[in-house]
Amino acid sequence: MRNAVLVHFYTMMNAPHIYALLEARRKELGLSQAEVGMRAFGKADNTPLQNLKKGSSPSVERIEALAKALGLEFYLGAPRESGPIEIAEIDGEQFAPIRRFDAELSAGNGAENDTVFVSEMLAFRRDWLKRLEVSPSNACLVKVRGESMLPTLHEGDLVLIDQSKTKIRSGRIYAFNDGGHSKVKRLDCMDDHTLIIRSDNPQFPLDIRKGEDANALKVIGEVVWSGHTFS
Repeated sequence: MRNAVLVHFYTMMNAPHIYALLEARRKELGLSQAEVGMRAFGKADNTPLQNLKKGSSPSVERIEALAKALGLEFYLGAPRESGPIEIAEIDGEQFAPIRRFDAELSAGNGAENDTVFVSEMLAFRRDWLKRLEVSPSNACLVKVRGESMLPTLHEGDLVLIDQSKTKIRSGRIYAFNDGGHSKVKRLDCMDDHTLIIRSDNPQFPLDIRKGEDANALKVIGEVVWSGHTFS
């Protein structure tokens, strides 16, 4: 992968910081500042980099042009993958292994998991994970137990959990710890003090939490995929 000018927090980076990133790459390539100006804007001029050095605030378009001229990847978007990621290539396609934990998430009253360990690794296509904006280092697989999330989740289903997504977005399915019990349910935030825990199976009642009872729930992550095996 090419080097990257990371501007996801662009508004928090000042011109000298950006200048330092570009200068390091320029020196690595053995180019003069004027040559960079020619590549970026068609004019042998060191002014673009010198203006950054002096603290002038650049436009996104100018930073993108300078990055391209230096063979850098200009990036502005969702948070990138973090942590060490193991890559396997099969028939020309890249796969990343995801940890499967020897634990269960109850779609009912809750499952107790005293000792949890990685039981195996399952490989998922890297391009598919990227479309979901899931980093393998932040993901895990856990088995579902119970019927309260039918027809969405079945007994024995594997769910893929993005552990970086712990802020509740109403209507999404989350894995969470509730008083020592691991559960998987749909969560709705009504306000800062009220949380509704919903089962997709209409035979199971709503669980409404308020105040400290709502805040006591610890989100493990958002369920972003499930796999079902027909027996």
